[in-house]
Amino acid sequence: MLGALLSIVLSAFVIGALARFALPGPDPMPFWLTVLLGLGGSLIGGGIAAAVFGSSHVFDSSGHGFTTLLLEIGAAIVILALYRRYVQRRPLSGPGAHAFPTRGFGIQRMRARLRQLGVDPDRMTAWRGMSSSQRTPGDQSDELETLSELHDKGELSDEEYERARERLRRY
Repeated sequence: MLGALLSIVLSAFVIGALARFALPGPDPMPFWLTVLLGLGGSLIGGGIAAAVFGSSHVFDSSGHGFTTLLLEIGAAIVILALYRRYVQRRPLSGPGAHAFPTRGFGIQRMRARLRQLGVDPDRMTAWRGMSSSQRTPGDQSDELETLSELHDKGELSDEEYERARERLRRY
C-alpha cells in the first residue's frame, strides 16, 4: 500500500516536472503543486488514452504505453499553461514568460526568501546566470537599451549607468 502511494507520488512528480521543463521561464512552485500538476496530467492523459485505445488496452503494447505517457505529459503542460495564464497572469512565451512571477501558490514566500538573500526577483533576467559564451549579442543589446532608457528617465545616475555599461562590455 505504501509502495503504491510512493510510486504514484513519484510518477506524478516526474510528469509535473517534465511539464514545467517544457514551458520556458521560471515556474517556482511547491513540491505538492508539482505532484498535483502531474496527477492532473495523468488523469486527463490516461482518460484520453482510455477513450482512444479502450480502457482495457491502454498498456497492451509498448507503443500504447508510450503514447499514454506522452498524453499525460501533454495534459500536464496544458494544465501548467492554464495555471500560468490565469493564476499567475503571465504570458506563455516572449520576455514576459521569463519574468519572475508575482502571483501564484508559494510565490510571495519565494520572493521573500530571494530578498533575504539580497536578490531582487523583479530584476532577474534569464541570461544573468549564463556564461559569456552562452549569451547572444541580442541579450546584451537589449540590456544596454534598457540601461539607456533608465538613464534617460533619470532612474540611473551617470555613474551607475557607466558602471553597468562597463559590466556588460566585459562579456
